[in-house]
Amino acid sequence: MSPERITYVGHGTILMELGGRRVLTDPVLRRRMLRVIHRDPPVPAANVTDRIDAVLISHLHHDHLDFPSLRRVDRATPIVVPRNAGRTVRRRRFTNVIELSPGERFQIDGLEVTGTRAAHEGRRLKFGPHVAAAGYEVAAGGLRIYFAGDTELFDEMAEMAGRIDVALLPIAGWGPRLEGRGHLTPRTAAEAAAIIRPRVVVPIHWGTFYRADLRSRAEEFLGAPARQFAASMAELAPGVRARILRPGEALDLGGP
Repeated sequence: MSPERITYVGHGTILMELGGRRVLTDPVLRRRMLRVIHRDPPVPAANVTDRIDAVLISHLHHDHLDFPSLRRVDRATPIVVPRNAGRTVRRRRFTNVIELSPGERFQIDGLEVTGTRAAHEGRRLKFGPHVAAAGYEVAAGGLRIYFAGDTELFDEMAEMAGRIDVALLPIAGWGPRLEGRGHLTPRTAAEAAAIIRPRVVVPIHWGTFYRADLRSRAEEFLGAPARQFAASMAELAPGVRARILRPGEALDLGGP
């Protein structure tokens, strides 16, 4: 039987291997985005997109829905998106697009994906119809993983308390600070962990990309969010195990 594990590919991209299935979240696999956003760790190996059973897209922003990266996945692969986001993906000739609202479920061969709320503006651009962002709970092989996407704290997080094995919580971005609402910071991510009380929390959305004009300071802020998160976890959620993975590192969830 395949091992149960998650690999932090980088930013919002996670490879989950559960119950013999491979699920990829928000694939961004290139060396740079939008010409001015550069990747610090190496570009992921091509086999990251091999035999993918489902792709989860949390929202339509370019750093979470990157079509050049998504095209590395077979176009018949189920692509799960928030409600009203399907048209954007179908226009790129993906043939199996599933839209989920919070609480709705999608199942494939023993794998269950449930949409959750996310408090984040999810449109592709700053104009056009509103599209909500989403998070997802993924259950298979006796494990339940919460992938938050991009979000700030919201009241419904309390409903997850006690049922999540691994919470994947965003803590940063690609600059020295997060601007505006709609994001967890290292400290508010620790608050979220205290609310959800997972068995393990893994910080994501950090240590991967930086703006080209900040190259001289890249090392400073690429690593700082994880250190701040670890300190906040010790203060605010000491009963929750925090496991910090650098891009490319994996966490074995106890499979053979």
